[in-house]
Amino acid sequence: MNHDEKAASLEMGAEPKTLDRSASAIAGEVNLARGHQLERGLKSRHIQFLALGGAIGTGLFVGSGQILATVGPAPLFMAYLSMMVVVWVVMNILAEMTTYLPMKGISIPYFVGRFVEPSLAFATGWNYWYAYAILLAAECTAGAIIIQYWTHAVPVAVWIAIQLIVVLFLNVVAVSWFGEAEFWFASVKLFTILGLIILGIVLFFGGGPNHDPLYFKNWQDPPGAFVPYIGEGSWGRFLAFWTALARAGFSFITSPELIALSAGETVAPRRNIPKAARRFVWRLAVFYGFGSLVIGILVPNNNDQLLGGASNASASPFVIGIQKAGIPVLNHIINAAILTSAWSAGNAFCFSGSRVLYSMALNGQAPKWFAITSKRGVPYVSVLFTVAIGALAFLNVSNTGAVAFAWFSNLSTISGFIAWIVVMITYIRFHKAMKLHNMLDALPFRTPLQPYATYFMLCLITILTLTNGFQVFVPANWSASSFLAAYITIPIFLVLYLGHKIWFRTPFVIKLEDIDVITGKKEMDELAMMDETEKPVPRNWVEKAWYWIA
Repeated sequence: MNHDEKAASLEMGAEPKTLDRSASAIAGEVNLARGHQLERGLKSRHIQFLALGGAIGTGLFVGSGQILATVGPAPLFMAYLSMMVVVWVVMNILAEMTTYLPMKGISIPYFVGRFVEPSLAFATGWNYWYAYAILLAAECTAGAIIIQYWTHAVPVAVWIAIQLIVVLFLNVVAVSWFGEAEFWFASVKLFTILGLIILGIVLFFGGGPNHDPLYFKNWQDPPGAFVPYIGEGSWGRFLAFWTALARAGFSFITSPELIALSAGETVAPRRNIPKAARRFVWRLAVFYGFGSLVIGILVPNNNDQLLGGASNASASPFVIGIQKAGIPVLNHIINAAILTSAWSAGNAFCFSGSRVLYSMALNGQAPKWFAITSKRGVPYVSVLFTVAIGALAFLNVSNTGAVAFAWFSNLSTISGFIAWIVVMITYIRFHKAMKLHNMLDALPFRTPLQPYATYFMLCLITILTLTNGFQVFVPANWSASSFLAAYITIPIFLVLYLGHKIWFRTPFVIKLEDIDVITGKKEMDELAMMDETEKPVPRNWVEKAWYWIA
């Protein structure tokens, strides 16, 4: 029996055998039948760049311009730095749980059902799938806007259709193909943002064609670093930061989950998931920290090209800054790179949404045909359904691209915040159960400041979710569409949760002493030992460098 066959047999042993099909539908147990097994085809570099590709998308390249125009450069920079701390905590707790039990077919709703209770898992699963499908529509909408920067001769529906077809193709072929495509997509994106950061530094010191140093002029000239929002003085500046923090969430939501969702398809997961988790946050800090700082340096917040109801791809603050600096051709190159960024993020979101749907079908919380896989282990039915919802991007045909993009970004952001709240509740229960059974030392990956950091972030994100649309309650700013975009996701989630609980009469919460932290552990420990015996040993500096990257 070869390594893959041994691994498959071990993971088959991870299936709980005590529940029948109807019971598993309620309890959220994963039915890992051999015919449903996914392929472990993702390497460390694949999952690292998958997560980075999903995180660095149009939220930074285009959506940041809207934040800059609304509240100024200082709240933009502060909001991205603050949100990265939130992402660091979410990434850490997800990495702890998935490294402990990186079984094939599992997803975040699986952990919710196992460590909290099944009704919450049901609502969380559909919430995640909804978020990813809407994010796919948002990225396709942004891609169409970017293409229209060059021409309006071709109907926007054609560009949306082409993007969806390419995403569908890359997600239906073998997962290793998908991982490789996402690796190169994300590589282009990362080199682009690095180049833009370097360009910002050069222009900061006056290295542009006009040799006029920018310094922090846009932070000093009226209206300055802060644009008070709603109120005046210190209160207005705080509301400006709070608004920026809520809107910055669009750039980050669901990005930590991309690594967790790929755990079941990752080679040597107990080695590669912690490595990807550690590097992910620091790389994200560099890109978003310097990127948001550069945006505020390049463009004044009162520039009329920043994202608005009638703006196009020039709404990217990077492109505006390049145009202001008088650099020829580069604006077209950057727009092409932003298009790749949107495509890459859409690709990652389609992957993640389909895997959530697949996992829900395995545990009986979605129709069973979503668990159908191809001979290469690709859940193509789930992929097709996710792409079908992503076709909401065609709303762009009857509305301006900026309006459609705003709808999708608002809806998906709150959905993402709700998902993070559930993830943190799940980790708190998981940590308590491990502590109760004296098994904290058995965790193969532990992160600092836990569980206290999780408690703090749980309070912060809960408050942010409830107040994200505070501006609509000011009489002068009231808008029914803005109110729905800010809050409609909350009652939808509650209906899913309460409806499942009433129908199945599930317990309010699983008793702490009844939480199962054992099933699957032995098999994953043995699989990790097998992986360690085949761990590559770098022989020279070239292999060492590649091993660090891969």
